Amino acid sequence: MSSSTRTPSGSAKAGPFKKRGNKGGFRKGGSRRSVTVSTDALVRTPGLAAGETFPLVVEPAVEGFDPMTWARDHGAWIDQHLDRYGALLLRGFGFQNPVAFETFCAAAGAESLEYTERSSPRSRVEGKIFTSTDYPPEREIFLHNEQSYNTVFPRRIAFCCLQESNTGGATPIADTRRFFAEMDPEIRRRFVERDYLYVRNLGGGLGLSWQEAFQTEDPAAVEAYCEANDIRATWLEGEGGTRRLRTAQRRSAAARHPVTGDGTWFNHITFFHVTTLEADVRDSFLSALAAEDLPNQTYYGDGEEIEAETLEHLRALYRRLTVRFPWKQGDALLLDNMLAAHGRDPFEGARKVVVSMSAPTPWSEVALDSDGLDQLSSGAAGRERTQA
Repeated sequence: MSSSTRTPSGSAKAGPFKKRGNKGGFRKGGSRRSVTVSTDALVRTPGLAAGETFPLVVEPAVEGFDPMTWARDHGAWIDQHLDRYGALLLRGFGFQNPVAFETFCAAAGAESLEYTERSSPRSRVEGKIFTSTDYPPEREIFLHNEQSYNTVFPRRIAFCCLQESNTGGATPIADTRRFFAEMDPEIRRRFVERDYLYVRNLGGGLGLSWQEAFQTEDPAAVEAYCEANDIRATWLEGEGGTRRLRTAQRRSAAARHPVTGDGTWFNHITFFHVTTLEADVRDSFLSALAAEDLPNQTYYGDGEEIEAETLEHLRALYRRLTVRFPWKQGDALLLDNMLAAHGRDPFEGARKVVVSMSAPTPWSEVALDSDGLDQLSSGAAGRERTQA
């Protein structure tokens, strides 16, 4: 398979890692207030285990703690700690319903976004708060970075547990800065130089329909969205005269964080590849469908197949870096979407975890190309020499 689409971010690459942006997140306005841990006696950060700071656990340290007031006054503290640690687990904040959770996010300066260009089944719960997923509970959802395939993606994502399941149901996370640093350098450079291609088939009874994915019944609106977001759209004839849609979008595989400057592995390469699916689902798809008709599939940016051993390397590294913790009712998990991948474990019993997305960030401001990778590599080598 091949593609002529070349612009992963809506414009030609104009530098080693694009203009650095500052779109905000869990704070009000665009300015950053200086707040240090020592001056904030309202919370403590005990850690899930001794020395573990991913995620950084944040708990109330005083009686009568008011999460909303704390969020309003400490949005900069939240942002600074997300930039540093990538993930904050708010424990003991006592969120009881989606309204309280959305109010907290807004108080911290993280206005929730709509869920657009959908790839996962979700339901609106309240306002712009959605179920984390409506995917069958017996299935694993592999680690990924939320909507990294969009030209504009949410840099902040927040989960809230309103009801913990009887068994399972964790939201595993992985540090994508570590992933970027520890992955095979040859594979890292290959994807930085070649990008990746994400191909979808919408409609036809498997996966989402194009109406659900793009939240419209109007084909012209879909075409306009695809044109504006560097997505090649092809209409195909489905069963009974219906229309199905095939899309292809070329995207960068790695990014440079707009605040910390760190390199990060930020994509859906592994998540959307058919070989990552559980064996029974994968085998069912492969026996029933031609490769070009799979609901989701990824390739190198030029359309070439990704080697099996490369995909195995990526999956193994995700699993090695995975951190799990059991949800407790009222918990919230705040992630920097560029610094932390997330997934979902299978579960039994009722489970209600909701999600808010915020801080829209254009790929054009963060995409990492080969020149940027060289600069990051040179900087790392210089630090190693200095430390030696």
